[in-house]
Amino acid sequence: MLWSSIATVAALTAIANGQYESSPPHYPAPWMRGGNGWADAYEKAQAFVSKLTLLEKVNLTTGVGWEGGPCVGNTGTIPRLNFPGICLQDSPLGVRDTDLNSAFPAGVNVAATWSTRLFKSRGNAMGMEHRGKGIDVQLGPVAGPLGRAPEGGRNWEGFSPDPVLTGVAMAETIQGIQDAGVIACAKHYIMNEQEKNRQSTDTVKFAYSANLDDKTLHELYMWPFADAVRAGAGAIMCSYNQINNSYGCQNSYTLNYLLKNELDFQGFVTSDWWAQHTGVASALAGLDMTMAGDQNLNSGDTFWGSNLTAAVLNGTIPQWRLDDMVVRIMSAYYKVGRDTASVPTNFNSWSLETNGYRFPEANESFQQINWHVNVQDDHAKLIREIGGASTVLLKNTKKTLPLSKPKSVAVIGYDAHDNPGGPNSCSDRGCDNGTLAMGWGSGTANFPYLIAPNTALKAQAAHDGSKYTNVSNNYNFAAVAKAVTGAEVAIVFANADSGEGYITVDGNEGDRKNLTLWGGGDALIAYVASIHPNVVVVLHTVGPVIVEAIKQHANVTAILWAGLPGQETGNAITDVLYGKVNPQAKSVFTWGKTREDFGTDVTYEFPSDPPQLNFPEGVFIDYRHFDAAGIEPSYEFGFGLSYTTYSYSNLKITKQNPGPYEPTTGMTSAAPTFGTIDYDPAHAEFPPGFHAVPQYVYPYISGPVPTGLPQNWPAGSRDSSPQPKVPAGGSGGGNRQLWDVMYTVSATVTNTGSVKGTEIAQLYISLGGPTDPKIVLRGFDDLILSPGESGTFSYDITRRDISNWDTASQNWVISNYPKKVYVGASSRNLPLSGVLA
Repeated sequence: MLWSSIATVAALTAIANGQYESSPPHYPAPWMRGGNGWADAYEKAQAFVSKLTLLEKVNLTTGVGWEGGPCVGNTGTIPRLNFPGICLQDSPLGVRDTDLNSAFPAGVNVAATWSTRLFKSRGNAMGMEHRGKGIDVQLGPVAGPLGRAPEGGRNWEGFSPDPVLTGVAMAETIQGIQDAGVIACAKHYIMNEQEKNRQSTDTVKFAYSANLDDKTLHELYMWPFADAVRAGAGAIMCSYNQINNSYGCQNSYTLNYLLKNELDFQGFVTSDWWAQHTGVASALAGLDMTMAGDQNLNSGDTFWGSNLTAAVLNGTIPQWRLDDMVVRIMSAYYKVGRDTASVPTNFNSWSLETNGYRFPEANESFQQINWHVNVQDDHAKLIREIGGASTVLLKNTKKTLPLSKPKSVAVIGYDAHDNPGGPNSCSDRGCDNGTLAMGWGSGTANFPYLIAPNTALKAQAAHDGSKYTNVSNNYNFAAVAKAVTGAEVAIVFANADSGEGYITVDGNEGDRKNLTLWGGGDALIAYVASIHPNVVVVLHTVGPVIVEAIKQHANVTAILWAGLPGQETGNAITDVLYGKVNPQAKSVFTWGKTREDFGTDVTYEFPSDPPQLNFPEGVFIDYRHFDAAGIEPSYEFGFGLSYTTYSYSNLKITKQNPGPYEPTTGMTSAAPTFGTIDYDPAHAEFPPGFHAVPQYVYPYISGPVPTGLPQNWPAGSRDSSPQPKVPAGGSGGGNRQLWDVMYTVSATVTNTGSVKGTEIAQLYISLGGPTDPKIVLRGFDDLILSPGESGTFSYDITRRDISNWDTASQNWVISNYPKKVYVGASSRNLPLSGVLA
């Protein structure tokens, strides 16, 4: 039966109390209304979809199968209207599986700049490159995983375990991509927090179920997706895993209720590749597009395609639901201007050769498949800028940095050097040979070139007349000792890698096995520090590693986290080491002294099937956990040094009066339909003499349409009548009054040093309740200041910023607990504070 609101609340209360049984159902799937700036696109989409036949509509919802087209994901075409279908392509850091593209810094790096300008500029540059290759949908940015466990394999694809920082980065990146005329696909929705058992395996029948309470879902993991929706994201990708024991791509609560109803998402939901597990059920639960289209890798069968055609013909799926799928897809297409911005797809994901098979699995249609279009423009400058601006200076004693024409430099570690086989020698970057500039998996791109630190530092030494020595073997201590002896400074590079679970590197199945450095990096640093008094450590890591011993060693005079900086990595780190760039970056995660300090971890073994991945920590991850548990980290969230110093003063708080919060009320309109459906099965069959490419997914049926089947679908799932609006919804990202300004806070930041720099001012709020974190990040800004110059940091505190999710009323409320605002340089360096009265 259809759950009533009372039953839904009761189910959510049970989840909050630790009874992780089920995800409450919600039907029908909300139909698009064209709000939140989508009106023009919606009107165009209605006109287009009204012209389509049943088969053409189905073709736009269903991928053609693995390697069925030039992109990693391709929908069917509409030849009658000269519409080539939709091309979807990785990745969140550049165009995957092609050439003459750029390899941008990873999400975790751009987040470390804390610069909305760089967030958006990177998004726009990536969008322009996707556009130039003829791509309709860029599969990014990433807010799932958020980064619950530091060992999580794909954390680096996203931004930060803080939902606000990630939400801002999501919004700016999406706007940048879509301003370029490409649809941004925010992913992976939702709770895709580790790689282990994200899908079924030969020994485990089900993907893990991420089990969490409603409050945690709203206040932590859904927060950045709300920002993505508010920013106008055209697409959202549902995830492989289950959420409270319902698969992400057929979870009617997370898709229908939360995403399309409460957040008022107007775009389309696509599955992750083979994350669809049912046909009719997933359609009724809110899925709009299936990728890659086949049920499994190159299987040739499909849950949709011909089966979706049959389900409409026999009345199982109503026309309004199919029409809504297609209208959502085409509205996203028109919203970003694909009708004027698109160029023919000019690359092929399955080969870099100029000529090859159009259908490589079938060895059919040998022709030109790559046109080798150069889309790099001048993006190398932006990549280098982000690389420098994202390098966090963690330690700097004895005025070691910046370097100034040292007499001699020794550079140690394979992470400073080129991969002997070339930067793209390992498919999808699935190895750790040479310097680390991106993780591994589908979230990667081919390097057009890779400037290793050794290359750039050697050139700098030559320019300065410095003696230069280097060693690439981490285990050849004799060569290391010889190289560093007599050197004025020894720079040691080390890394730690991770990626997607379909690739295993050194026993790491996507997720990291530990939080130590790879390739004996810890031992290498310890050895060099034992024989040299001036050691600079540079870390290229996907996230935190244990650095306490390195931090405490007196001979380690400087530590820098350089992350995953992309193709200009060597130039970027040289800029920082030599003071051409003054570090501005702040750490976007906490550095614990031990693995256990984090309180969360990847679960590597499950006692049950389906695997149950429980989230008992609630909202207390990263710095929220460290604060609540009273644990002193090596370096706190938001920490980062500079070559200058700053002071904070003059906190001002001005209360605004936006009026009371009004829950959304009323009813939607009835579900619309567009065009007519020809229900004659004979007109949906393969045309006479049609050549079907093997394994290619078509919308045509072959054989009779099933009839007389039990129609035991969830109550209300096919109801097209007006539906009640959700009190917490009504606008993109949630109730529009969540963005009412409640207070305006300002503070003065002064550069008290002797070097021009950029300070990242951070604003935190204490929500005051006994179950709330000590503080939560709510705002930030980057202030560029000359020596002696003061600037004003200002932030508008919204209703959302000071609200909690109330599971009883299913809405955001401002509690009666006293609230306080803090402003400063990191989560544990907040010299200014005031009461929000």
